Formats: sequence, C-alpha cells, structure tokens
Amino acid sequence: MPCTTLLVGRRASADGSPLIARTEDSSAGSFDPKRVVVVRPEDQPRTYTSVLGGRTIELPEEPLRYTAVPNALPDEGFWGCAGINAANVAMSATETLTSNPRVLGADPLVVRDGETPGGFGEEDFLTLVLPYIRSAREGVQRLGALLEEHGTYEMNGIAFGDAEDIWWLETVGGHHWIARRVPEDHYATVPNQLGLDSFDLADAEGPGRDHLASPDLRAFLAEHHLDLTLREDGQGADVFTPREAFGSHTEHDHVYNTPRAWYMQRTLSPHAEDWDAGRPGASPDSDDLPWSRRPERLLTVEDVKDVLSSHYQGTVYDPYSPRGTVAERRAFRPIGINRHNALAILQIRPDLPESHRGLQWIGFASLPFTTLVPMFTNVDAAPEYLTTTDRTVSTDSFYWSCRMLAALADPHYHHVIPLIERYQQRTQALDRAAVHEADRQAAGAGSAAEVPALLEAANTEIAEKIREATAALLGQVLFTASDRMTNGFHLSDE
Repeated sequence: MPCTTLLVGRRASADGSPLIARTEDSSAGSFDPKRVVVVRPEDQPRTYTSVLGGRTIELPEEPLRYTAVPNALPDEGFWGCAGINAANVAMSATETLTSNPRVLGADPLVVRDGETPGGFGEEDFLTLVLPYIRSAREGVQRLGALLEEHGTYEMNGIAFGDAEDIWWLETVGGHHWIARRVPEDHYATVPNQLGLDSFDLADAEGPGRDHLASPDLRAFLAEHHLDLTLREDGQGADVFTPREAFGSHTEHDHVYNTPRAWYMQRTLSPHAEDWDAGRPGASPDSDDLPWSRRPERLLTVEDVKDVLSSHYQGTVYDPYSPRGTVAERRAFRPIGINRHNALAILQIRPDLPESHRGLQWIGFASLPFTTLVPMFTNVDAAPEYLTTTDRTVSTDSFYWSCRMLAALADPHYHHVIPLIERYQQRTQALDRAAVHEADRQAAGAGSAAEVPALLEAANTEIAEKIREATAALLGQVLFTASDRMTNGFHLSDE
C-alpha cells in the first residue's frame, strides 16, 4: 500500500500559500517511472475509457490546460498523480486508504465479471476532474458526483486546493464519500489510513462550510449501523468519527500507517506531546492521533520535503542509525522509502497575480537522497529533463538520475550523506533564487500574455541547473561506492 500525504493550511504556511504534498509510492517489488507533462486543451480526450476499470465516459467540452505527473509507461493508463490547472486549482490523486468489512459489505467496491476492477480509480481521477474545475470545492463536488454514478474499485483520499482552501475527500465503499476542509491554521497528515477524526453531518447537509458528503450519508450510516460514536443521553447525532465508522485499526496499520502520522506530527509539533513516552494518543501505534494539528511555527516547502523524506531520524526506528536494535530499526515503514515514484508539492500563492501564482515542486525516487525542481504551471510544456523518461535508464532523465543516485547512496549512507545534504541545500537555494527571479520577470512583463513564455524559459533554466548539480553529485557518489566495493584490495591491506 503506497503514498503519504501532508496538507498545510494557508495560515500555517510561511507565505500564506495552501500546500498540498503527496509522495506517490509504488507497490512492493515494483517501480513505476514517472514524467512531468502539460496537457493542453486540444490533447485532452473527449471520450475517456479507464484501462483498469473498463468504464467509458463522455467528458465536457472546453477543458482547461493542466499539469500532471503520469506514468512514463502507459501500460495501465495515465495515472496523472498531481497537477495544477489554468485556473490555479490543484489536485493530488490519490492516497490509498484502509477500510473495514462492514463498509465494504454495505457498499461493495465496484467489480465487473466477478473480480475485475470496475468504475474509476486512481488511474483516472486527475484526468476526469482537474481540467473542469475552478475551485477546490468544485473539485470535491465533481469527483463526488462521478463516484456516486460510476463507483470506484478502491478506497482513496484526494486533495483539492486553491488560493484559499484545501479540501480532503475520502471515498467510503464503492459509491459514497466524505470531504472536509483543512483548518486554515493546521496541517493534516494522511499515511494510507482513512483518517478523518470528526465529521459534522448537519454542516454537510446544510451550508457545507467545512464538510461535504454523499447526499444519503446519514441514511447509509443508520441503515448499516456504521456510526460507532458512544454518546451521552440526549447528545445529538450530527457529529461522528469517520475513522471509527469507515476505517481500520489493525496490526498492519500499527506497523505501516500510524507510525508515519506519529513521526510527522512529532516533527512539526515537537512540544505538543511527550512523543517518546508510549502514551495513548502519542505513540507510533496509536489509533487516536489527530487528523490535523497546529504547527509550532509556520511551515515551508522545504519543511514539507524534509518530512516526506524522513525515516524516523532521532529515534531507535531509523533504519540508518546504530541506536536501536535490528528489530527496532526494521519495525516500521519509513516515510522516505525506496519505492517513491514521485513527490508533488502543489503551491498556489495568493499574494501573486494569476499569471504566475501556481508552482509545482517535483521530486523523484527515494526522497532522502534527492532534491526538488520547481515548475511554474502557467506554461505549454515541461522542461525536457523532467519529461524524458522511458524504459531506458539515462542521466538525461531527472527520474532515472534520482533513482540511480538513491540506489548507489543507500549502501554507503554514512559515507555519502554529507555530500547528499550539501547537494540538497545548494539545489534548494538555486530553486528559491530561480523562483524569485522568475517572479520578478513576470511582474515586469508588459502583459499577462507574455508571462507563459517567460515562465517556460525559467523552468528550463532551473531544470538545467539541477541537471548539472545532480550529475556532479552522481559522480561523487559513484566514486565512493566504487571505492568501497567488496572486491577492493590494496597492498596496504596485507
């Protein structure tokens, strides 16, 4: 089960930008090469058929241009991953979620021919939704309608963002869904586990300020006795706990999912709990970690990248540390895992003009060893370094360069991590300088029509700088790995 999501509300971020971030991780034993593309309106299909689900749908006319991070090998469909459209609306799809037999019996996942997936799923959602929405709320509503009509073959969490808000949608069984707005001064953590810890049905059925849901959700809960909230006499039934009703609390969760939420919250709210005391609600295997918290300071893109690269540093659970026992070091699934395909951090900057408001930060492969490339999204094409990914391993591809770098560095972690950290700091400084300069040029443009060409040139320039820095680091790590090969021998070894 793959992926980790971190959502940051606008009043919790350093520059007032809502931040949507998710690692797309492949399943165990597989790696899915990714690339970055810009899908222009003329390239968007008008009739769409899901490769896995086998469902065909007619799509609306006049789609918006949007960015995506699809599979480089289209055997199983597009898998758009994450992007920002021409209206500066962001979408990340999807975070695979857990569920329980009561939900899956009440509203089964969609199959055809008895076992083949049916309806729509992660492969499809970005293509079906992102080109047609002009706000985060519209994204929830469009995807919700598609789920109600066509259904899905898997449980997923999907994020939508604009300059003001982030909405988080969780699928419930084959056709139902719930969605909640991220509190503006909070961050939210989602590690492959259905995580919403509170939901207000009255708000969802009424004004929908912070909650939206399938229209029949209350009846669905009642008919199948899914609401497990223990209430006092006379207490209203409007507020319930979705993770108890729809989610899971298995031993698998305690090894694979809850430790990631624990470490993200431990890092971003270090003084909120005694994180190492093993107490309920603040331990790696806790089922009661809140879905969202206030950070102890404002958060940056770099903070987000660091958290999603983490492997329990500073604890006995770090697989690279000598502190714990072998069993402790292998106890939990790291956030920064070998199976990362891609990281997308989606940033809509409300203090800037629409013409250069959207930024998509791209990372590939195992994140503890790699860096980010920022890409302005109001463009017609992505830089070649981010798009040239296929079956051929090549340093002309950012994806394959990152994959090689991580694989070479991992066995020699303590020898190369100083090189990696200097590279990450240098390249992230280059990223920031490039963004500042492109913002300055865009602000000085004669008209908004001139901005896309300026941004496209800026994207290419920073991608080339990252290419040079990555190639240099790859050479250094290769030398270290070669020098430490098992069959090495010197006369002085005698």
